[in-house]
Amino acid sequence: MMQVVLAETEQAIAACFPVIFELRPHLSQETFVARVQAQQTQGYKLAYLEAEGVPAAVAGFRIGNNLAWGRFLYVDDLVTLPEQRSNGYGKKLLAWLNEYAVKEGCAQLHLDSGMQRKDAHRFYEREGVAVTGFHFAQVLK
Repeated sequence: MMQVVLAETEQAIAACFPVIFELRPHLSQETFVARVQAQQTQGYKLAYLEAEGVPAAVAGFRIGNNLAWGRFLYVDDLVTLPEQRSNGYGKKLLAWLNEYAVKEGCAQLHLDSGMQRKDAHRFYEREGVAVTGFHFAQVLK
């Protein structure tokens, strides 16, 4: 049975790196655990599903509050190893995130996805996650 687990130890966080690297190739294995632990002090959580004893799908998320959405769960990262896709791991992780959000009193779940991630967009839409706007960013000098 697939079970979602929170990565709370240094070893569990480090084991998630190969999966996160698929989504965030700019990260280095050397700094990954420290970055996750720094974010955890601000409410970030890392959840994963295992296949054959190692993480196959990972989600990084946080609970927030704002004027636009009230209390919400924001998914920073959601990725499955390419060789593990189409096994239901992403669907299971997204369903778990929805359940977690409800338990935490959230009214909504939000995420951003890069414009180039067409397969991810099809997955989100198939799972009932609607496209509701554009995300704008500016690199500061």
